[in-house]
Amino acid sequence: MAEAVSDDVHVFPFRVYYEDTDAGGIVYYANYLKFAERARSELLRHLGTDNTALLKKYEVMFAVRDCSVTYFKPAHLDEALEVHTRITGVGGATLSAHQSVLRDGKLLTDMSVRLACLSPVGRPARLPAEIRSVLATLHKRS
Repeated sequence: MAEAVSDDVHVFPFRVYYEDTDAGGIVYYANYLKFAERARSELLRHLGTDNTALLKKYEVMFAVRDCSVTYFKPAHLDEALEVHTRITGVGGATLSAHQSVLRDGKLLTDMSVRLACLSPVGRPARLPAEIRSVLATLHKRS
């Protein structure tokens, strides 16, 4: 399973492990948020940076400001899934994304996420111009 970008949607493939599930082998609802977080981290890597570099080079980090999740169908142990991420907005100190978890092209979970850019002490900070530029270009294409 390899990540890809198609039609300006970043696709992060992964497999459901035992630790992701409840006693019945169904993915625990909060773990979809973890899957989405991993996909956003991989999107940053795809764009040429990562969370550690953001903190070291620019002294900023992202934190989820708000998130809305709709669950449609459950995922199960050992299934191959994908998180599709599309940037939907880039502000001075915020980033918005739409993320979906799919199994064989069928929608399982749909999320809207807004991230705040913060300084190392947790205060709002402007997105670095270089990062905002890359994200805005991706957003313009979506």
